[in-house]
Amino acid sequence: MLKGRLGLESADVPQADRHGVLWFGRGRLVVEGGTLKFVTAGNADLEAGSYLVPYQMASAIVLQPGMTVTHDVLRLCASHGVALVAAGEGGVRFYATVLPLGPDRSTRARRQARLWAAMDTRTYVARRMYAFRLGELFPDAEMAVLRGMEGARAKENYKRIAREFGITWHGRRYDRAKPMAADVPNQAINHASAAVVAAAQVAVAVSGTIPQLGFIHEESAIALALDIADLFRDSITLPIAFGAVKARRGDRPLERVVRHHAGRTLRKQKVVATMIDRIKDLFDSEEDEEGGATSCP
Repeated sequence: MLKGRLGLESADVPQADRHGVLWFGRGRLVVEGGTLKFVTAGNADLEAGSYLVPYQMASAIVLQPGMTVTHDVLRLCASHGVALVAAGEGGVRFYATVLPLGPDRSTRARRQARLWAAMDTRTYVARRMYAFRLGELFPDAEMAVLRGMEGARAKENYKRIAREFGITWHGRRYDRAKPMAADVPNQAINHASAAVVAAAQVAVAVSGTIPQLGFIHEESAIALALDIADLFRDSITLPIAFGAVKARRGDRPLERVVRHHAGRTLRKQKVVATMIDRIKDLFDSEEDEEGGATSCP
């Protein structure tokens, strides 16, 4: 039975956000008569039924657990410039993307590459990223100074946020070779960080930017996602981690508790959409650097 048409307004459709990103889980995407349809047995957001999907107005479709798609869906989305992203519930894991190829998707990536290629503009973008966290832009500060300022601020915020959740905090300690050797709060932060980085990978994929070109992080193939995730450490990552530790009961696996807590938080606070806003703030500005202008689409 055809239940209706899914619009893109967030107020009416839980799956959609302000960037035209549709989130679907536990159902099937099919093409019938040239129309994209979502068939579901029902979930927390939608009643059971078949829904028309306005793919012509969507920028991306995120496929969460329990989703299947047909080959015709790939063909239809590719021909209309709609990206497909395979992710965990709420974006807590990032698996793969199917990006349409077309000149209309390269503007932001080219601007990002241009900013990254020159050391002065790369440093300027890095300073703007630090400004998001420090609350103030320091246009003349050396990167080492900014790292020191951010490190001191982060240390105090770990203490403050842990105290707000009633968590005993002994400092940030993490051994990559022995991740399970850390205490429970530190393990929770590791799990929460993985979820927020995955959400940032979704945002990077949807925004059409280049994941390898980070401005603070380097070397990593997901350097830009790491940069973006760091902007949300205090507001999202730490509350997820400490909230999960506080809510955990008995011997429930910590990673599972954190992942479920992260999924709820990412959905409720529309974190991926906010991350896309941040990416646009960084790369869609009329001015790439102080005194230098660039054209925008």
